[in-house]
Order: sequence, then C-alpha cells, then structure tokens
Amino acid sequence: MMKNIYVLMAATFFAMASTAMATPATDALLAKYKSEGVSKIDAAKGKADWTKEAMGEDGEKMSCSTCHGTDFSKAGKHHKTHKVIEPMSVRVNAERFTDEKKIEKWFKRNCKDAWARECTSQEKADFLTFMLAQ
Repeated sequence: MMKNIYVLMAATFFAMASTAMATPATDALLAKYKSEGVSKIDAAKGKADWTKEAMGEDGEKMSCSTCHGTDFSKAGKHHKTHKVIEPMSVRVNAERFTDEKKIEKWFKRNCKDAWARECTSQEKADFLTFMLAQ
C-alpha cells in the first residue's frame, strides 16, 4: 500500500515537472490535439522524432535537429538561409510557445521542411510535450 502511494507521488511529480513550462497557448493546443483523437501523449516519442531523419521538402535528409539542434538552450540556424533561430527552451526564451497561431504556423512550416509533410496531431502533441520539458 505504502509503495503504491510513493509510486503515485513520483508519477504526479514527474507529470508536473514535465509540463512545468506549459503556457495557456500550449494547454489550449494540447486540448485541441486531444479533441482530434490524440489519447496518449508520449514525450519520449517526441524526443525520438526530433532527431529522426526523413527526406525533406527540398530532397535533402533532414530532421528537426538539423536546424534547431539538440540543446534547446542554444540558438539554432536555418539550414539554407543561416538565419538564427532563437532557443526552443522556455527557460531561456520566455516568448517561446506563448502564441497558438505561431506554434501551429511553425509546426506546419517546419514539418513540411523537414519531413515533406504536415505533422499529425499526435506528432505535434508529442513534440510539444517533449519541448516543454526542455
């Protein structure tokens, strides 16, 4: 019985910690994705997909990390234009993930760029949950 309480407390703490950087915009989007059929959000899948390479829109092998990197506290650089991409981490970039329309715009654009298609609601929910924990 006591062991179950500790497991429940640890799970609750982990859930709170992994979404500690959530914003009203991310809460609304995650609710939207759930209404579109997402039942189980998997941050580990989002992490794995972050570095998964696919043939990008321009025919090059790409992943999210190609431009954004794997250290979310540091700026990235667009692979073609070399334009600086501000850090993805909300801990470093307070403006990140605060506007629903911008989040959706960048998911649409970046998924097409890296994977030559739009991301599914499941992929977006997994990515967003993973990114909020960074």
